[in-house]
Amino acid sequence: MSQYFQIHPENPQIRLIEQTVDTLERGGVIIYPTDSSYAIGCLLDNKKAAERIRNIRGLGKAHNFTLVCRDLSEISQYAIVDNINYRLIKSVTPGPYTFVLKASREVPKRIQNPKRKTIGIRIPDNIITQYILDELRQPLMSSTLILPEDGLPMTDPYQIRLALEQHVDLIVDGGYSGHNPTTVIDLMADHPIVLREGQGNISWLKSH
Repeated sequence: MSQYFQIHPENPQIRLIEQTVDTLERGGVIIYPTDSSYAIGCLLDNKKAAERIRNIRGLGKAHNFTLVCRDLSEISQYAIVDNINYRLIKSVTPGPYTFVLKASREVPKRIQNPKRKTIGIRIPDNIITQYILDELRQPLMSSTLILPEDGLPMTDPYQIRLALEQHVDLIVDGGYSGHNPTTVIDLMADHPIVLREGQGNISWLKSH
C-alpha cells in the first residue's frame, strides 16, 4: 500500500517534500499534482519504475514520456534548444505546456521518440512540483495520470487513492486538479506546431 501525503498547495511542508524525494531516489513511483492535472512519475534512469508506469497507464513501448524540469537551464541539459526556441519557452514558462525538442545525449534512447529522437519537456507552474524538483535536482520522467479506461486525467486525490494505492509508492495530495492535459507544441520545424491543444493558451503563437 502506498504512502499518502497531503501537501499544502501554497506552503508545502518541507519534511513531506524531502520524504517524497527520498521515495523517488529509492526507486519509487509517485503521483503528484501539476498545473494542468495529476501526473505519475519516477526518476529518469529507473527502467523498472518506467515499466510500472506503462503498466498502470496501459501504454505501449512507443509512448513518449515527458521530462518535467525545474528551469530553463535544466531543459538545455536534456534537450537541444536554439536561441529562438529558448526565448519562446522562457516567455511562457512556467506553465501548462509540453515542448517537443531534439533529445540530448543525456536522455536514454528508450524514452526518446524512436524515429525522431525527440523528447517532451516542460516546466510546470505548480508550487508542490517546483519544491520537489528543487529538492531532487534532476527532472522527473512523467506521464499524465490517465487510466486505460478513461479519456481524461484523474482530478480527485481521494479517487486516485482508491484506484491506485496498491500500485504506486506515494500519492501526493495537492487538492483537486484540472482535467485538461498540457498543450503540446512541436518545436522541431521552422515554426511551432500545436500537436495537442490543452490547458495552455496558444494565442501568443500568432506572433511567432
